[in-house]
Amino acid sequence: MAVSGGAYWGLAYATPRTDFGQLVGLFAVALLAYAWLLRSRLPWRWGVAAALGFRLLWLPAVPALSDDAYRFHWDGLLVAHGVNPFLFRPAEIIADGARTAIPDEAARARLLPELQQLYRQLNSPQYYSVYPPVCQYVFGAAAWAFPTSDRGFALGLRGVILAAEIAAAWLLLALLPALGFAPERALGYLLHPLVIVELTGNLHFEGLVFSFVLLAFWLLSRGRWRMSALALALGVATKLLPLLALPLLVRRLGGRRFVGYAGLSIGAVVLLFVPFLSADLVANFSRSLNLYFRSFEFNASVYYLVRFLGIRLTSYNEIAIIGPALALGSGLVGLGLAWRERLPRLASLPQTLLLVLTGYFLLATTVHPWYLTLLVGLSVFSRFRYPLVWGGMAVLSYAAYRSSTYTENLWLVALEYAVTLSLLGIELYVAAKDRQPKPTGEALPTK
Repeated sequence: MAVSGGAYWGLAYATPRTDFGQLVGLFAVALLAYAWLLRSRLPWRWGVAAALGFRLLWLPAVPALSDDAYRFHWDGLLVAHGVNPFLFRPAEIIADGARTAIPDEAARARLLPELQQLYRQLNSPQYYSVYPPVCQYVFGAAAWAFPTSDRGFALGLRGVILAAEIAAAWLLLALLPALGFAPERALGYLLHPLVIVELTGNLHFEGLVFSFVLLAFWLLSRGRWRMSALALALGVATKLLPLLALPLLVRRLGGRRFVGYAGLSIGAVVLLFVPFLSADLVANFSRSLNLYFRSFEFNASVYYLVRFLGIRLTSYNEIAIIGPALALGSGLVGLGLAWRERLPRLASLPQTLLLVLTGYFLLATTVHPWYLTLLVGLSVFSRFRYPLVWGGMAVLSYAAYRSSTYTENLWLVALEYAVTLSLLGIELYVAAKDRQPKPTGEALPTK
């Protein structure tokens, strides 16, 4: 545990994102220590205590491996001052001197210097915000409490994420035995270096998403489907991805109850958006999502292969066509998995959702490492271990940040996916063999 703690301290306080060698080295140490802890059959109580201790090491740290927190702070300052973050791009606010966004001169004079300082650190000043309302509420609360301190703002977000991680630990320890798994399986998620570094460390909100999804599962297991629908809505209103779970509930709930569940979830999401509703909200939010699928690319797999073929055929990048086509394909994969399930039970729901999200990420144009924490979490309810390996290999994508040009090393991307897909293929093959009918042991008839 001391080795893990030293690696996390180095990642939190002594490793700039541009130092790829040190980052990978310390992350590899944390991964090896993680593997040793799991193989040593650590009692779950000790493991949970260690997981909490590793997270507390990051408490006063300002994220050094991700600059997304600056956009979180920007959005939070707007929310705290009553400005809708979905209506204005940062570049528009700076160019206009915030006069349109903040008509009150005194408030503008207080806020503009802080916005100008944050603006220099934003990675996407030309884009509207893409963070749904639950994120915006948390950003706004943290910015209201710490309007001028990056460290204080990070501390506020980290407190919320830690609370979500503690809730996730409790829910895992409640759900795993109920579904027939040992509680020690929770440590596969709670101790994984990717989860610790990207959620508690880099302040990404997949930790909230996972806790809300687990809460939805737990409430379903207790027959409280209406409360489960509200929990899933909170997950969707944090990141949109839990919407992919809805098709998996059709056969589990039955048609009539599913309609009520889906309607309650979607209605709750709309209510959470109400404070931000305006004539331009849908257009601006859709424009940002459209850019995500048609313009952004990072650490992809299938998309990079299709992109290569497209360039060979047309001499330019066809992402505007390929991105939406692959997104549609991932949706069809999810529907196919939902339709082909032989025994759609609650106990198999996390594993099926794991496979649906795996298909989505394999077909995505952008796969940031923190996205994979959801796969790591869901894997504890399954026989599959490829998410643990994929989560470890994803650190190789940080090679793109060695310079300000953000140039990916496609050899490292290829290595990441070669290892991950090889293991995935092996595990799917073994799972398919295990599903085949076993011989009965009866002798064949003889003449």
